[in-house]
This record gives sequence, structure tokens and C-alpha cells, in this order.
Amino acid sequence: MLIGPYANGLAVVVGGLVGAFLGNKLPERVRVALPLTFGLSSICLGITLIIKVKYMPAVVLAVVCGALIGEICYVEKGIGRLAGSMRTIIDKVFPPQEGLSHEEFIEKFVAILVLFCASGTGIFGAMQEGMTGDPSILYIKTILDLFTALIFATSLGYAVATIAVPQLIIQLCLAMLAIFILPLTNAEMMADFSAVGGIIMLATGFRICGIKMFPIANMLPALLLIMPISHVWASLF
Repeated sequence: MLIGPYANGLAVVVGGLVGAFLGNKLPERVRVALPLTFGLSSICLGITLIIKVKYMPAVVLAVVCGALIGEICYVEKGIGRLAGSMRTIIDKVFPPQEGLSHEEFIEKFVAILVLFCASGTGIFGAMQEGMTGDPSILYIKTILDLFTALIFATSLGYAVATIAVPQLIIQLCLAMLAIFILPLTNAEMMADFSAVGGIIMLATGFRICGIKMFPIANMLPALLLIMPISHVWASLF
């Protein structure tokens, strides 16, 4: 039974509601410091996954090819455009908080929609739980998302809590897809899959900390490429 996606969705709802209730009562220094901690946590988790690698050349090849495909197909831009299509509905149901213009509200909401629903951590975590039954990655994302939603909701209001719906749908679909992939994998392929996920999480941490704005969504195709590349690499070398 899948647990991680539901726990993650609940965290976004709770964080969004609490943050909207608190509003500007949360000190500015807390809003700045916590995201840096989130980024550091993502970096540390990424490192622990990367060291599980079996065939590093295959992992590097998958990441490079995946990023190339993502850039050519404008994956991140497409996700942002899809999120932007929700603008009119969001504005009617959840008007911007005081102090934010309509444009500022929309831009921030679209950004966090992509962050919650298309993050490397969430996609990798959902697929890992589907294939191994281990929800630990999504549990970590649950903790991070609880506070991230809380912080964003202090300025964006209750609209942040609605992000739990598309996030839950995406994670459940990925986890169910991974269940069908599991019989075709082996331990080495899973290790390399974890390593690719670790690299994406490392890049996510750098982005959250503001160190380097990696196009995370454009790197996601690497998760689809790594298993066949790892299998071929093991067979040839």
C-alpha cells in the first residue's frame, strides 16, 4: 500500500492552512533561514543516494542525455506554462493576499506549483516507493514540504493548500507506473537509479539555497533513461 504520496499531500494541506492563518506574524528571518536548511537537507540526501552507485559512467551518460532531452523538449518551460494556465481560476477562487499585486501572486504561485509537483525529490521518491515499497524519500519531502508550504502560505494565503491535489495525482501515477517497471529491474539498475535521483536532489538543494539555478525539471528524463543504460553498460562492460 502506498503511503508516501498521501503523507506528502497532507503535509502541504496542513502547512498551507497554518501558514495562511499565521500570515505576516512569522518573522522575516525565519522565512529566509528555513529554505536554506531545506536546501542543505536535499544536498545531504542526494549525496547519500549517489554513493550507492554501481556503474558511474552509465549514470553520467543518463544524466547528460536526460538533460539534453529535457532542454530540447523545453520540459521545465512546458511545466511552467501548464501551471500558468491555472491563473484565472486561482485568482477567482483565492484572491491575492494584501501587499501582493496580481502579477506577484501568480508568479510566486506558479513557481511553488512547479516546486511541489515537479521536483526531482517527489518524482524520484514516488517511483522508488512504487518499486521498493520504501517511502523514506517521500517522508523526507513531507517534512520539507510542511514547512515550505507554511512559509509560502504566509504571503500567498490558502491557495497554497490546493497544490496538494495535483501533487498527489502525479505521485500516485508515478508510483503505480513504477510497480510495473519493478519486475524488469535488478539490484544494479536500482542502485544506479538511486544515484541519478541523488544527483537531481543535489541540484535541487543548490537551487533552493540559491547557489545555482539548475533546470531541475529538464533533468528528469534521466530517471527514465538510467535503467536501460545501466543494463546495457553491465552487459557490454
